[in-house]
Amino acid sequence: MSAAPPSPPAAFPPQTENFLLPGPAGVIETLSDVPAPAHARAGAAIVCHPHPLHGGSMHNKVVTMIARSLRELGLATVVFNFRGVGASSGGYDDGRGETEDLLAVAAWLRGVRPDDALWLAGFSFGSYVAARAAPQLPVRQMISVAPPVSRWDFAALASPLCPWLVIQGEADEVVDPQAVYAWVAAQPEPPTLVRMPDTGHFFHRRLMDLRGAIKNGVRANLPPPRSAAHGE
Repeated sequence: MSAAPPSPPAAFPPQTENFLLPGPAGVIETLSDVPAPAHARAGAAIVCHPHPLHGGSMHNKVVTMIARSLRELGLATVVFNFRGVGASSGGYDDGRGETEDLLAVAAWLRGVRPDDALWLAGFSFGSYVAARAAPQLPVRQMISVAPPVSRWDFAALASPLCPWLVIQGEADEVVDPQAVYAWVAAQPEPPTLVRMPDTGHFFHRRLMDLRGAIKNGVRANLPPPRSAAHGE
């Protein structure tokens, strides 16, 4: 007999917690975390990791910094491993199955925090998966870090109908910065673009600058304090 699928947490965990969610390819390894209670806001963010076949996982340092930056602003955060990474079931699926994984995580998150503003972020390949899923979700803020627009067909994707922040290093050795700038300029509603000088793809020695760029770039769109939003 096969093992029963895991039961997802019935509420958003009140502290850092690693757990398994049921997903379309099996289980999805997930890690949630919360901001300091005094700073909590009525919002939660999902952050997507870089390419699974090139060492990408939810523990990537850029993913970790994005999530940390958003918690410091008061949002709860969720990171997860795409299929075939870590304890997540399945195998790499060229962005299609990974989008299904993200939608499954978002369905759980919306179930346990239905009144929260949903934010979506991704780094590199993760930004492509986030962009694929965004039209199917009520995203209130989008964050794309080093989107690989010349490697994946971003042009075929609809622009998110919410505030959108794009952060791109000017010395990126993986993603063509000029292609990103041209893609941003071609959007019907161009996102806010932050160009980081002397910054490579993995933000070596620039992680704190990335933190500042994220916090400054989204601060104007923060959801209300959680206590006020929930009548506490």
